[in-house]
Amino acid sequence: MSTNPNTDDFFATVATKSDSGALRGDYSQADANYVVAQNWDTFYTPEQHALWRRLYARQAKLIPGRACDVFIDSLKALDVSQGIPRFDRTTEALYKATGWQLVAVPGLVPDHTFFEHLANRRFPVTVWLREEHEFDYIVEPDVFHDFFGHVPLLFNPIFADHLQEYGKGGLKALKLDGLAYLARLYWYTIEFGLIRSEQGLRIYGAGILSSGGEVEYCLSSDQPRRVPFQVERIMRTLYKIDSYQETYFVIDDFEQLFNDTAPDFTPLYERLKQQDALPANTLLAGETNLPPNR
Repeated sequence: MSTNPNTDDFFATVATKSDSGALRGDYSQADANYVVAQNWDTFYTPEQHALWRRLYARQAKLIPGRACDVFIDSLKALDVSQGIPRFDRTTEALYKATGWQLVAVPGLVPDHTFFEHLANRRFPVTVWLREEHEFDYIVEPDVFHDFFGHVPLLFNPIFADHLQEYGKGGLKALKLDGLAYLARLYWYTIEFGLIRSEQGLRIYGAGILSSGGEVEYCLSSDQPRRVPFQVERIMRTLYKIDSYQETYFVIDDFEQLFNDTAPDFTPLYERLKQQDALPANTLLAGETNLPPNR
């Protein structure tokens, strides 16, 4: 993990390495797209399934009244509380719902590969599960983060379409030197996004939904800022990878997320290159800081 509290190079920064200097995960059997067989029957131990059940139970208690309804409804329908899920079974249901598939990967994959998967409606899910001492915090995303945090929202057609377009945008950003800006958008929406509801703010970001402590903090604490969603503002804003977020951006609905990120970002990247990045705790003049849920 980077020790820079305002780092923003997400797709490089999250590619953290183990103490041995190697990426975590077994890449020896991966194909050209970094896809591996899940090997569910032989890869996971009874102890790992038990750890999954504990992780699931903890988060399942936290998310009612905090996660957005579509996440909760989709998670219930998935019925994966009793052990690490089989990706092929989920893919069968997911493909019928939104045309997406899950692909097993050994861990973190290169940027281009990641975007290629998303652009073709394939969501890469890490096969390995964290260890017991990582129950409350893990540096690299594991199968629990990837599956529990991300997969339920892929059953929502609008969000699923947005993620595909994000993948296409990532491939374009690689050619335009725009990856750092697009990484901030991913971080503050897909990983740490909040959404309005009639009952108050709710969570849709996978980084929060798979976290033990940030679920409550992001909605109820007086410390962070909660700012209405605005694409250029987000792309200027640095973020934290070593603590809870100092700012959360709030969408009105998934239609806003899809529509506001649909335009060509080419001129936006050029404009952003002429501006200084904003610290993670910035509140601009005239900007609304939404109150926490009470």
